[in-house]
Amino acid sequence: MNSIGSPDIRTVLCLGAHADDIEIGCGGTILKMLLSNPEIKFHWVVFSADGHRRQEALESVRSLTESDRVEIETHSYTDAYFPSQWKNLKREFSRLRRRVKPDLIFTHRREDRHQDHSTISNLTWNAFRNHLIFEYEIPKYEGDLGQPNVFVPLDEELMQLKCRWVIDAFKTQADKHWFDEETMKSILRLRGIESGRNGRYAEAFYCRKLSISF
Repeated sequence: MNSIGSPDIRTVLCLGAHADDIEIGCGGTILKMLLSNPEIKFHWVVFSADGHRRQEALESVRSLTESDRVEIETHSYTDAYFPSQWKNLKREFSRLRRRVKPDLIFTHRREDRHQDHSTISNLTWNAFRNHLIFEYEIPKYEGDLGQPNVFVPLDEELMQLKCRWVIDAFKTQADKHWFDEETMKSILRLRGIESGRNGRYAEAFYCRKLSISF
């Protein structure tokens, strides 16, 4: 298992069920990592992205940084029916495990009430058993937010950059009652309070296994 005492993280695997999940869940942390580590590279996988949603996912990543730092792949699994597509998704993860050797993985939280999100989380743990995994959170109607144990502080500039990135990149979601800058900023402010740091904002994650080297 990768640990806190490991050398600099060089390869990060980002997994999202839908086109905007990664940006909402860990976009600020990704921005911070890109700015602080010129060697870092991301492998970005979106499992349900067709038509306009696929185009949004691609353009979102292109707007993020140079193309040689982020490799994106999209798939067309049926939205809201991931549990019934388990066999094919498991094969997808097996192929992914053979191709990508990440130092850190971002995936959905296991207790997320959205069936697609929890399926991706479970398959992540099934395929990547000896990796450092941070599970991100997504605010939603179900009210399933938990008590995270990992916090990444964001300054005002990064907070604003993350919020504008999400809103500008995914215009097909503009009619959703929860999809606005106020929602994004609220969860970041709440986690900033919980982080206990001087900064006002933070992204939060759930880490279930961690090895510390001294």
